Amino acid sequence: MRLYHVQQRLHTRPLADVAAAVVDELERLQLVVPQGEVAITVGSRGIRNLPTIIRTCGDWLKSRGARPFIVPAMGSHNGATAAGQQQMVESLGLTEAAMGMPIRSSMEVVKLGDVATGSVYMDRHCYQSDGVLVVNRIKLHTCFSGPVQSGLTKMMVVGMGKIRSAETFHSAPTPVMKDMLLEMGECVLASGKVLAGVAILEDGNDDTAEMHAIAPEDILRREPDLLNRHREYFPTLPVSKLNVLVVDSIGKTFSGTGMDTNVIGRRGVRGFEDVERPEVGIIAALELAAASKGNAIGVGLADFISQSLRDAIDESKTLINVLTTGEMSRAKIPATLADHQAVVRTIGERFGWERWMFIPNTLCLDSLYVTPDLADELKDHPRCEVAADPIELTFADGRHQLPF
Repeated sequence: MRLYHVQQRLHTRPLADVAAAVVDELERLQLVVPQGEVAITVGSRGIRNLPTIIRTCGDWLKSRGARPFIVPAMGSHNGATAAGQQQMVESLGLTEAAMGMPIRSSMEVVKLGDVATGSVYMDRHCYQSDGVLVVNRIKLHTCFSGPVQSGLTKMMVVGMGKIRSAETFHSAPTPVMKDMLLEMGECVLASGKVLAGVAILEDGNDDTAEMHAIAPEDILRREPDLLNRHREYFPTLPVSKLNVLVVDSIGKTFSGTGMDTNVIGRRGVRGFEDVERPEVGIIAALELAAASKGNAIGVGLADFISQSLRDAIDESKTLINVLTTGEMSRAKIPATLADHQAVVRTIGERFGWERWMFIPNTLCLDSLYVTPDLADELKDHPRCEVAADPIELTFADGRHQLPF
């Protein structure tokens, strides 16, 4: 099989000094910093420069007389255990030694109020603190559309609320999730515990592009504007129709559903409108990222996987996460073949060898490989640079050797 390398020129705008941008934004707010303990939220995503951002937030708070600490804020992820969620934070490079502050992980929560689908909760350590600095990346959500999707509000609602609030949120029918997120967010903000929000925007190459510190009373108003800014950066595939999409690695570190549904064109939510673009016939997923800690939610969005991916799945962690979301199809195990080579051969023999694309994951889309027919099509694409000569797809011990 011959493939052409495609370099996709995405919207890039990396900050020259991420730490300085964090400090500038926090200074701009002119916060009255509590002279006590302040929690800083950390989720489960692999966000570029996150250790720098969190460490800088902590150092800034210390310089104002506060005693900061980190709280894992990730709903039901990594087995929904205190130990598992602390391990997830540490795997992202945020150890107590590196951050210069303690990590306090617990699944204990305090009830804040009630909404139509259940109760709203807050992590006990956050509730007992003198304030919470909510830190998260603003991004399109993989289940629903709306003015506020994945960002500060979702971190307050699902992350800080642990599995209890996550269940309340995901109990809402998909079409009204956008409304439930706002209603639950208002409940969290009414507690008075949120000191401020720090929103991260990433560019098309996954680099930190913008930092925004936001006063608590402005979070719900500002997030829609920041989500629209994110849309300008968001990387997409350069074609609208594919026969086969091969995703080298999936996992929570790339997306809440393992593969970003806005990239692959499949939400997989029954009874709810799907993503219109791109139209993809067959999706193959080859590996589960080690940073996902065995959680393979979203694997059911693929049609084929390799045996190595299947072997990496922690069924207990995946079940807990998918039970919380309620969309069980995302945990279904696709057709499993011996290795990468078997996956490619089987799909090609059954579905043909045209309109294939290989990507490293759904977060990094600057380096792609495509079949000759797509290479011809992309030569005139304003965002793409196609290599002059093809390479042969080779395998070693059954694994492809593409140099992403």
